[in-house]
Amino acid sequence: MNPDDVRAWLRERGAETIEHPGGTLYAHLGRIHDRLAALGHDRDVCLAGLAHAAYGTDGFDVTLCDPADREPLRALVGERAEALIHTYGGCDRSRTWDGFGRTRRVVDRWIGQPVVLGDADATAFADLSIVNELDVAEQDPRIAERYGAYFRTVFTSWRGIASPRLMDDIAAL
Repeated sequence: MNPDDVRAWLRERGAETIEHPGGTLYAHLGRIHDRLAALGHDRDVCLAGLAHAAYGTDGFDVTLCDPADREPLRALVGERAEALIHTYGGCDRSRTWDGFGRTRRVVDRWIGQPVVLGDADATAFADLSIVNELDVAEQDPRIAERYGAYFRTVFTSWRGIASPRLMDDIAAL
C-alpha cells in the first residue's frame, strides 16, 4: 500500500501515455492524490485518488484493469481504497450526483443497483469527485466554461458531506 508501488503499476499500464486534460492520465492521477493528501485524507483515500480511474469512469471510458477482477488492484492498494475506486469508477453520475447530498446513494453503472455510503466513505467519494472535476476544469478552461455552473450547483448541494475546504474551490469554478 505504497504510493510509489501504485505509481509504478500505473506506468506499467500506460497511464503516462494516455491523454487527459492537463497532459496525461498519470499526471492527473498524481494531482488528485496530492490534493486529497493536502485536504488531510488518510492513505486509503489518497491511494483511491491515485488509482481512481483504474476501472474507467462514467466520464472517462479508458480502463487500466478489469472491474470484474478486483483482487489484483485490492492486493495493490488495500481493501478500503479498492472499494472506493470501484464505487467511484462504477458511479452512474446522471443517477447519482443530483441527489447524493441528500441520499449518500451511488448508483452502480455496471449493475444499476444503488449503494448507500457511510459517513467516511461518503466524504471520501464526494471529495474525490469534486477534486477530480476541479482538476479537469483547471487544466482545461473550456470544461470549466461548459460545466462550471453545473459543478457549482451539484457540488454545493454536497455541503455537509464534502470537506468544507473544498467549498471555496467550488465557488471559484
